[in-house]
Order: sequence, then structure tokens, then C-alpha cells
Amino acid sequence: MKVILINYSPAYYSIVAKTAVPEKLAGKFVQIKHNTTEYLLFAPKEFAPYHADIVERFCSERGLSGHYNSEKKRFEIHDPGWVVAGGGKFEMDTTEKLIRLYDNSMAYGRFDPEGLREKILSVIEMSDYRVQIG
Repeated sequence: MKVILINYSPAYYSIVAKTAVPEKLAGKFVQIKHNTTEYLLFAPKEFAPYHADIVERFCSERGLSGHYNSEKKRFEIHDPGWVVAGGGKFEMDTTEKLIRLYDNSMAYGRFDPEGLREKILSVIEMSDYRVQIG
């Protein structure tokens, strides 16, 4: 399965916060699967109060239609070929080359940990990271 990692941290810090991207990042992440591709989406906590905010941003960028549920805590993708597999929280230290994934999403459930370490390490910019899950 092809893995694409999207980190919204650089965009948030440089465009919204107008500061340098910190060496230590923390926030939420979501797994989205489509056919033979898995997307791992990371966003700082200041950028995405809910996991649904990450999903909505991703869909908006790709022209995928969807809607928020009545509580605005879950964004549903209309195309059944796109599946939000789950989510959680992350901590990333770009100096120490460490990423830690843990917890779960109240809206989408726990992320799918199966093979996740290997999937992250298969992404070129993450290949020298230590990955902690749990």
C-alpha cells in the first residue's frame, strides 16, 4: 500500500501563526484510506481542535464532498471509496527524529496500528525516525 504523509504544521506555523516551525510538534492525526493508498495527516493542536477539522481540510484540498455531523465533531466523506480508518494524537521531535502516536479519536476511533511503523518509515522524509506507537 502506498503511504502519503501530510503534515499541516509548516503551513500553520508559517502562514497562520507567522512563526518558525518548532522542533517539537504535538497535535492530532488521522488515517484515511482510498483504494491502495493510505494518507497519514498530521496537524498541530492549535490548527485542528477536532480530528474532523483535519478530514475537512484534506477533503477541501482534493475537491471531495462531505459534511459535518450535527455536533460538528465528525466530517463525513460522501464518496464511500474514502474511509477514515481512525485517529489519535502525535508528538514529533524533528531534532531527535522521533515520532510518537497514541490515544484515539473520539469521532473516528483508534487508529489502525497494524504495520503503521513500517508505513511511516517507508516515507522518505521519515525513514530515519524512531517510531513509537502506544
